[in-house]
Amino acid sequence: MNEALLRSLTPSVLGVLVRRGADFAAAEDAVQDALVEAVRVWPAGPPRDPKGWLVTVAWRRFLDATRADTARRRREDLVDEQPAPGPASAVDDTLRLYFLCAHPSLTPSSAVALTLRAVGGLTTRQIAQAYLVPEATMAQRISRAKRTVSGVRFDRPGDVSTVLRVLYLVFNEGYSGDVDLAAEAIRLTRQLAATIDHPEVAGLLALMLLHHARRAARTAPDGGLVPLAEQDRGRWDTTSIAEGIEILRAALARDRLGEFQAQAAIAALHADAPTADETDWVQIVEWYDELARLTDSPVVRLNRAVAVGEADGPRAGLAALAALDDDSLPRHTAVAAYLHERDGDPATAARLYAEAARKAPNLAERDHLTRQAARLNARGGARPGA
Repeated sequence: MNEALLRSLTPSVLGVLVRRGADFAAAEDAVQDALVEAVRVWPAGPPRDPKGWLVTVAWRRFLDATRADTARRRREDLVDEQPAPGPASAVDDTLRLYFLCAHPSLTPSSAVALTLRAVGGLTTRQIAQAYLVPEATMAQRISRAKRTVSGVRFDRPGDVSTVLRVLYLVFNEGYSGDVDLAAEAIRLTRQLAATIDHPEVAGLLALMLLHHARRAARTAPDGGLVPLAEQDRGRWDTTSIAEGIEILRAALARDRLGEFQAQAAIAALHADAPTADETDWVQIVEWYDELARLTDSPVVRLNRAVAVGEADGPRAGLAALAALDDDSLPRHTAVAAYLHERDGDPATAARLYAEAARKAPNLAERDHLTRQAARLNARGGARPGA
């Protein structure tokens, strides 16, 4: 059974049902039923047109469910809408589904959560981590969103900003290595950029390209994380970097700054530095100031503290970190450990690295932080770099 094929076809099949008048919740249930049926019968004889098969089965399941709850006339109308046999359209409906899930009847945060779960394929846990909320809270938010849109016709698509937020979170999950969605997020953002003339769409595409260009250098052969300063810059994809910088420059020239353009500018400064020591940290701090003004995000202020530590010294970075006053923020403890190490306090840094490892959101990050703690403990209190 080709599970990857089923996952790749799911958004498109869901889009067909929605276009034909199915409300989202019922369409999602019908598609899930069709996937279960595919798992059962395909090993014995896979269809020549997998998408067409899924569309037909899902639509029939939707009709069966509808017949149980609606009047005779509506049932007959839906039967008339049943798709004819034969190959299904090759049109990619994924991006359209992103817009449909950003429905005006939902708050932006609920629309993002619903899209990530229903179209992006992320788990409730992964979405909760992206939003910095408990998993139970996110599960309730997604359930409420499903109830809100149940029975609603998706004929009023949502706004661009919500779709961009979804694409960005999907990319981040793919980039983390937990779910391989980064390339798909880039593909959809390219589609969006080709159809919508919007500087923030261009900013997001530039940001994705600049981050994705470093992907090959982010992990060691054993799977361990490689920090940015230690990455082999010869492994960075210079073609993607050049494209990302060109897209960003065109967007910035329009003088309509948004958060994705600001993030892309920071990524471009990292990508443009021949070595880690030549990074323009002063300018990066200035871009973080712009980003903090645009978003007021605690994560942005956390990253700014790191940049301040590089530009003005670790004491200044620790002072910026103390101003956050939120050690529950993901990676807050890891940043504190790094700055204390740079400030010549390996004992405190080792303790904080071990504490950060226990809070790490994934195995690769936990292992990296554990190795950092072990490295400092092995030195027995020696100053970093000694």
